[in-house]
Amino acid sequence: GDADKKLDRGGPGLGVRMYSREDVELALEGLAEGMSVREVSEMVGCRGSTVRDWAAGRLPRSCTGAPPRGRMAPLPGEGGEGAVTDDERAAYEAAMTENQLLRAVLDDLKGEGCAPRSISNRRKAEFGERLRRETGLPLREITAFLRISKSSYEYQRARLGEDRDAALRGPVREAFEEGRGCYGYRRVNALLRLRGTRVSEKRVRRVMREEGLVAARPRRRRYSSYAGEPDGRPANVPRERAAGGGHDFSAGAPGELAVTDVSELPAAGRKYYLSPVIDCYDGLPASWGLSPHPDSALCDGSLEAYLDSLPGGSSPVVHTDGGGPYRAASWKGICSRRGVTRSMSGPGRCGDNARAEGFFGALKVEFLYRRDWSRASPGEFRSALGDYVEWYRDGRLKLFVEPDGTRHYETIMGRRRRLGLAG
Repeated sequence: GDADKKLDRGGPGLGVRMYSREDVELALEGLAEGMSVREVSEMVGCRGSTVRDWAAGRLPRSCTGAPPRGRMAPLPGEGGEGAVTDDERAAYEAAMTENQLLRAVLDDLKGEGCAPRSISNRRKAEFGERLRRETGLPLREITAFLRISKSSYEYQRARLGEDRDAALRGPVREAFEEGRGCYGYRRVNALLRLRGTRVSEKRVRRVMREEGLVAARPRRRRYSSYAGEPDGRPANVPRERAAGGGHDFSAGAPGELAVTDVSELPAAGRKYYLSPVIDCYDGLPASWGLSPHPDSALCDGSLEAYLDSLPGGSSPVVHTDGGGPYRAASWKGICSRRGVTRSMSGPGRCGDNARAEGFFGALKVEFLYRRDWSRASPGEFRSALGDYVEWYRDGRLKLFVEPDGTRHYETIMGRRRRLGLAG
């Protein structure tokens, strides 16, 4: 078509001529074979000055973006019309060098059985990067040669680039393993930042996904200690403290407000029941008990252990659900004798004890579901559980929001020590 030709005006008997890419390639091939400029001009049917222009790299629009094919040979130097200047010779040789490299790419395409117009943008970007390294050609010429827009080229080049996350993969995996496979991308990123590696959460999440680092997921709750309504319920303190019908589990200091509950932990064909007491100041599991029976002895024991850990004269609020052990006479007696204010969830409202449910969810995801407990003895299970609780207290990163609004990750006991609340 007209777009693939260029006007050549003048020359005796030549009139107006339009040259295609094939004409230019034929001329350059002739020069490379040792023909003189005069011989080439007669063969193609153009002026000698036009041949010199082509040899110097001044090509018609039909060849925009890529020098035409031509065998690499020095431009012949002959007297008269066939002679060329040193500048023209240098320009010709430079054009032929670039042409040789471009032809190498075309040879690759032919070897794959595809034409430049049929290859994917990804392959074009691969070829383009090769050309940039080997020829130093400007990007605009490469994209024109490959017939790809600059925006598409840049997009594909970004996807082709070297793995910029290579140096991050090892630290991410180490942080994930240090978190016992329990950390999602936020806490993995927080641990990296504590070690001086500052990257975005998006990059950490991408690396974890690519490396297959997936934290365990929660499962539905099965055990319930609800035993009906034998008597009146005490006030629901967290709900009464909150505005708008929510819950306020906040505490200004350790020992002010605690929550407790019982959860079933199946392992090795047995069922164990865990009763922790969680200090609402910072989520510390202040005490815990494990038993094959979800009875009053279990719950009373964990409450007594919690109260023993507090300074003398403490009068905490202890919030529970409506389970039978928390309505038993023994529980009421402990609370009365030791100055504990009882608080209880409403019937059928598990969200009223969300702080305890949150601890159970984390424990089951991070401890129970990540191991095969089918062969664990009761002693082994208890020991492993104790190890997890200790790690939860003084090894597991937790997100804290300080009174001034700052957010940071820290261990529970590490924060208490920093604030002078623990030895």
